[in-house]
Amino acid sequence: METRRTTVRDVRRANRASLLTDLFHGGRQSRQQLGDTTALSQASVSNLIGEMIDEGLVEEAGLVGSDGGRPRALLRVAPGYGYVAGADVGPTRVLVELYDLAMSRLGVATYALGERGGDPRLVAAKLLEGLAAVVDEAGVQPSEVLGFGVGVTGVVDQTCDPVVHSQTNGWDGVPLGAMLREGTGVPVFVENGAKAVGQAEMWFGAGRGARHAVIVMVGAGVGAAVVMDGRGYRGANSNAGEWGHTTLVYDGDRCRCGARGCLEAYISSDRVDARLAEALGCEPDPGLLPRVLSGPVDGPAAEVITQTIGYLGAGIAGLINLFSPERIVLGGRAGLALGERCLPEIRAASARYALRHPYSKTRIDIGQLGPDAVAMGAATLPIARLLTDGGLPAAGGAPIPFSRATQRRQISRARG
Repeated sequence: METRRTTVRDVRRANRASLLTDLFHGGRQSRQQLGDTTALSQASVSNLIGEMIDEGLVEEAGLVGSDGGRPRALLRVAPGYGYVAGADVGPTRVLVELYDLAMSRLGVATYALGERGGDPRLVAAKLLEGLAAVVDEAGVQPSEVLGFGVGVTGVVDQTCDPVVHSQTNGWDGVPLGAMLREGTGVPVFVENGAKAVGQAEMWFGAGRGARHAVIVMVGAGVGAAVVMDGRGYRGANSNAGEWGHTTLVYDGDRCRCGARGCLEAYISSDRVDARLAEALGCEPDPGLLPRVLSGPVDGPAAEVITQTIGYLGAGIAGLINLFSPERIVLGGRAGLALGERCLPEIRAASARYALRHPYSKTRIDIGQLGPDAVAMGAATLPIARLLTDGGLPAAGGAPIPFSRATQRRQISRARG
């Protein structure tokens, strides 16, 4: 087997990636601080930061005092260098959002899918329509968008081009990445929605600072993102984290995937809403669970909530026993609603079913990014590529587009 030699270009890319990643996640820092945190020499830091300032990727943002010397410039990743779009493909609607590199939301578009929600061609069309809408709303050019991340339900095979396998949607090998690229020149990234949220919670939310964590999503679907030693775990075929389709009850209730007894069949938002509606003698409503939890809960509704917490606790205990994480982060619409009202009960239910020692080393927290975090998480996918590549074009790939502000600076500099 031939071993590829590391070139000077590889080292430069890696060093830029180290500096850019540290600035993005660590916030404003001086050149000296970056040298300390990345272990690069001050000469290397100055040269590489100078390159990235010239490109418009990094900018000076204030001053900090030094011990008896001149104030030092603070640096940050330039928010307007480029923009990223993220989308959440749900059972009934598509949500698309646009962000700058400071993760300020600049545009939002939502589309109902109706009865044809399972049609991948309709989903692709709405995603492209939404991308065009948010770009127009923000007043930017498509060439300034660094990437379009899409979070979906199901297994996303990343072996080659992203292909989606979702039994709940009836998708069997849908080439969503290729379908989207037919309608846009913006780089496309497709990922399982729970994994996308997991990355965002690790970067900006309740997972921040943990090296071993599991971020769980409890909504219309139920899934998890497993992080081991700071890296997302995908498994051999990209389907690690299908927590909602682990068996909770042998030969139990029918799940949307077609199997019986899946955890999702007992704790997904639509199943909980249906059981609450039956207990209360009303029609099922997607907002029923939060409304019930917003006031006193007693009688038959309390029985449904207690049972749901028991199921959720048993599922979380399984994750603790399997992965021994530092942290479990509870997200998704139903997960957040239950966590905000019943977190002590969820922790107690998890303790009943988990092994004592790993449970004692695990913290269970509520997600911090809200119920619509999938779109934000999907928007981090192109940012992750930008950081990994150090802002340079991928090997053999097209250059990363500069923003209009950067292009104006370069034209001005060229004219002297």
